[in-house]
Amino acid sequence: MNTMSYRGYTARIEFDDRDSIFIGRILGIRTVISFHGDTVADLRAACVAAVDDFLADCRERGIQPEKPASGKLMLRVPPAVHGAALIAAQATGKSLNQWATEVLKAAAQA
Repeated sequence: MNTMSYRGYTARIEFDDRDSIFIGRILGIRTVISFHGDTVADLRAACVAAVDDFLADCRERGIQPEKPASGKLMLRVPPAVHGAALIAAQATGKSLNQWATEVLKAAAQA
């Protein structure tokens, strides 16, 4: 996946072959922030403008801008998966939180 980041926000980048433009969309937030450009330089400038506009709009409305992730993750998994993960974590001498963080990080980078 091709990405572009600015001010803590990350966008997925795709190329629209039909229109010959790059299209970006900010990931990890409910607000839809998208942008496009004919060149990589245009796309980067459009990304910066889109994020800056989003943050300015939040300031004007007096609301906290949504962040891509809070650092808290609640999961519901079957008891057997929970138990197996707990055993795997303990076998490596780590807490379930430490172990899960490492596993999720490795999976996200794959």
